Amino acid sequence: MKIWAHRGCSQNYPENTLTAFEKAAALAQKGLTGIELDIQLTKDGHMVVCHDEKVDRTTDGTGELRNFTLAELKKLKIDAGNGTYERIPTIEEVLDLLADRLKSGFRLNIELKNSVFPYPGMEEKIIALVREYGVEEGIVYSSFSALSVERIRKINPKAQTGILDTKVSDCLYKLKGGCGADALHPFWRGIDLPKERLEGYTVRAWLSGHLYPEKPTGTKLDLSLLEAQGITDVFLNEPERYLG
Repeated sequence: MKIWAHRGCSQNYPENTLTAFEKAAALAQKGLTGIELDIQLTKDGHMVVCHDEKVDRTTDGTGELRNFTLAELKKLKIDAGNGTYERIPTIEEVLDLLADRLKSGFRLNIELKNSVFPYPGMEEKIIALVREYGVEEGIVYSSFSALSVERIRKINPKAQTGILDTKVSDCLYKLKGGCGADALHPFWRGIDLPKERLEGYTVRAWLSGHLYPEKPTGTKLDLSLLEAQGITDVFLNEPERYLG
């Protein structure tokens, strides 16, 4: 079972922040496969890392991210506890942090958050930037939008891609419908096909779980049960509990 850090180490640190990514990158030596994060476009066309389409939940601001310029977003505070704050990072800041590791086998799953707002041109922007950093081999692109995955593959036929949905059957339907993704990215409780139907596919399952600063229940997943369902990879909020 391959383990990824979901939005970084997002149980113990604010999700999708440089600190959460730095803590996750440090787990590479313990066997962490990679990090998953989400990108969107600002009003002035910059790619930033944030999961929600609105900034309300994770920052002290309100409103849709797409209506902020980068300068305006950078003024928003993400509470990191003990009177400290993080800021919404640009994808360039993340690649600056991870580039060396991505050239050495570590991986980064970039989810394009374009199923609510399409963000035209984001596929071209991110592929060009990844090429500029020379880290193509370390990147997996994913989206709930089959059209977005299809565009990524047309721009760069060698790009590694994953198609997202809640049920694995819907992921498979999208894949066979033409988006041509390399992997299925279902919700971990959405495995509604027998393992035999999933053989030969990479199945990276995402979990919800507790996010910073919520307190976990202490329950630890039995990953062998997930593996028995055909899941090959998991995106975990607290990967450090499962490594080493």
